[in-house]
Amino acid sequence: MGTEARTTDPRSGADRGESADHDTRDTHAERGDWGEGVEARPIEKEDVAAWAALVKAVEAVDDTGENYDEDDLAEEMTDVALQPVHDTLSLWHDGRMIGYAVAWGRPGAQGLDRVRIEGAVHPQWRRRGLGRRLQEWLCERGRQVHLERNPHVPGALTCGAAATNDGLRAMLGSFGFEPARYFFGMERSLAEPIPLADVPEGLTLVRFTTDLDETLRLAHNEAFLDHWGFQPRDADMWATWMTGSRAFRPETSHLLLDGDQIAAYVLAYEYEADTAATGVRDCYIGQVGTRREWRGRGAARALLTRTMAAAKTEGYDEASLGVDSVNPTGALGLYERLGFRVRREWISFERHLD
Repeated sequence: MGTEARTTDPRSGADRGESADHDTRDTHAERGDWGEGVEARPIEKEDVAAWAALVKAVEAVDDTGENYDEDDLAEEMTDVALQPVHDTLSLWHDGRMIGYAVAWGRPGAQGLDRVRIEGAVHPQWRRRGLGRRLQEWLCERGRQVHLERNPHVPGALTCGAAATNDGLRAMLGSFGFEPARYFFGMERSLAEPIPLADVPEGLTLVRFTTDLDETLRLAHNEAFLDHWGFQPRDADMWATWMTGSRAFRPETSHLLLDGDQIAAYVLAYEYEADTAATGVRDCYIGQVGTRREWRGRGAARALLTRTMAAAKTEGYDEASLGVDSVNPTGALGLYERLGFRVRREWISFERHLD
């Protein structure tokens, strides 16, 4: 079994890439034809406050359920694989960021290189053509990212969209994107009873400790080999977005050991921006993995119930997670039996590159 969601994909989509060896800034920005008084340039580290204000305004209208503060965005900018001068674009008017775009890609893709793209326009600046121009930039930059970093395998552009965002879905369709996969965001109140499931015989339950980190990364890469769209996590990505993330919570993350081998694991996170926006303290279950030889023994159930119980003790109000609607390990059914209910639906759109 394996499920994995937000922590590996900021704003629903981001395995990010290494630097390009030449400047590929948008030609629209160089021509200055974004509109009267609108300036276009790459996102800089000093822009995180303006960026956070923009995504807050976007979330107030689009209601994706994901919130990001300045510290979250500053953390994204520290990823050694991201080169903002090449992979980002921001739109400004009177000192305020009114739009942004980011293309994420990492080297080492296997099978299919999925370059993830994302962007948004401030609600007050929509219906002026800025969104389409940002999408044009993203499609071109995404193509370049693929050719620069993974030319040895086929490429595709991918973009996540909330099922309720009809405008974004329509625009993606007009650019040749098609729905490729559906994902559910699920939630469970921790005020409800949490029956603890038995730990499978022969396995030992432990909480995460740093000495297990590298072994855990390798176990995660093995557990997710049969999952749609998965690419192995290298050490840099693991350190930035998994156990090295500021949101990671070792006190609510559990593993099952078979001797010195990791059989299964649940990694949990807390997003402070979500708490600030909603007033609800949520234990986000970012990764649930069971290596193949230990599947079918109740490992995930045992880990999930321990993580929820620990979260309740730590003062969390609810638990949430994301799951592929056709997860090959039957994860959706398990989560439903544990009391999780679908709150949101996401669609992963793709456009294959020639």
